[in-house]
Amino acid sequence: MLAIRLIAEPDRLDVLVLPVRPADPAAAGDTSAEPVSTAVAPPGGTADEVAALVPAARLTGRAGEIHTQLRPGATPGRLLLLGIGDGDEAAWRTAGAALARSAASETHITIALPAEVTPAAVRGLAEGLLLAPYRFRMTTAGDSPALSDVDLLLADPAAFEATVATARTTAAMTNLARDLTNTPSSVKTPQWFADQVASAAADLPDLRLRVRGPDELAAEGFGGILAVGGGSASGPRLVELDWHPADARTHVVLIGKGITFDTGGISIKPVPAMKLMRKDMAGAAAVVAATLGAAALRLPIRVTTLAPLAENMVSGSAFRPGDVIRHYGGTTSETTNSDAEGRLVLADALAYAVQQLEPDLLLDLATLTGANSVALGKRTAALYSENDQLAADVLAAAEAAGESAWRMPLHNDYVEYLGSEIADLYSAPAQGAGSVLAALYLREFTGELRDRWLHLDMSAPSWADGDHAEISRGATGWGVRWLLRWLASTSETRS
Repeated sequence: MLAIRLIAEPDRLDVLVLPVRPADPAAAGDTSAEPVSTAVAPPGGTADEVAALVPAARLTGRAGEIHTQLRPGATPGRLLLLGIGDGDEAAWRTAGAALARSAASETHITIALPAEVTPAAVRGLAEGLLLAPYRFRMTTAGDSPALSDVDLLLADPAAFEATVATARTTAAMTNLARDLTNTPSSVKTPQWFADQVASAAADLPDLRLRVRGPDELAAEGFGGILAVGGGSASGPRLVELDWHPADARTHVVLIGKGITFDTGGISIKPVPAMKLMRKDMAGAAAVVAATLGAAALRLPIRVTTLAPLAENMVSGSAFRPGDVIRHYGGTTSETTNSDAEGRLVLADALAYAVQQLEPDLLLDLATLTGANSVALGKRTAALYSENDQLAADVLAAAEAAGESAWRMPLHNDYVEYLGSEIADLYSAPAQGAGSVLAALYLREFTGELRDRWLHLDMSAPSWADGDHAEISRGATGWGVRWLLRWLASTSETRS
């Protein structure tokens, strides 16, 4: 990962990055830019040169705008003028991402930060720099970015060390979730995923890990996980990862859908819809990575993560539409569509969490429905909860992290659609409102925690078709960044 160093005096000035901003941020449309006063003055003559260059280059100062000025024989040899927009965290994140891509062929750059820079701005810049260069490749072909070292020039570097350390952990865990999600399903069996969690957890003290295999799942009654995984030669698993610091006063359970490949089962998907189904475990990747991040940051909050893992395949042992499944705790579901499998494994995990783990708050993340993207597009998750404060806190954390979510309704009038003649519930009613009905189905398994539960349908934002700001093509690691912010703020407010 890119190395970021905080310094008060440059010892190397090959490429100097100087911030510029809109001269009139309130003006509509593009406007002219102006240089930003930096905490450490640039080398002699540079400030005057930049003041003359900004209007000549017709810069606007919008976040992520970059202008390169060559200076043969001078020090620094190149100036990069970097637009920072209104200078908030999101703008700096966008600026950092643009800079990481624009300067990818450099080996070292120095960024002179504004005199009034805030920790939030530094965090945004660092996350943008660290997240944007990410690429997943299983080949030696293609060049990696040359940029390996970035110096941040500040008057008081020590004041921002913790901020950059948090950004570094957040980016590392986001990239771990990206790696897990991008890995092809020819490699990524349920057991492989569990092994990756075990390997990552081994590097962090005080984490407890339990992995249940098919025999334990059967003995304990996890019928949903067993049904979905029953058609595959690679048996299902349930990963339970627990971070339990001694000073924790709040216990949060995170659950992530972990379908390592989804053919749709007997209700088989068309080929175009199946090609990217290696991403159907992005929820599990996010909650596992966030729990590892909480442990790495030593957050004073107990986090238990459940990742129900299965491969939904077509075979003679696959479950069928019309089958009745008995979930953990005894509730039964009549399956109407084997391609609505994610809610079946989540139902088991939710019921187990409620009955055995006694959490204060219960959240699940799942690449659950295509209806999510129909309603909200490619970059926004659908959020469901009856708890206004919990929903508001999560939405605030998501906005701060740059991960978009929108609260959707839980219409109680639709509950009647879940009624089956032969079981407790239909798994996937056919009345439309697919994302809402999936959330209502999951709510049936939250028991006494119904008013402390939150569900995120995040199929759309878990994958990007191209680069955008700090997001790179492929798996986005959506959820890790806001979860870590939310866990940190929850530990503070409930301590």
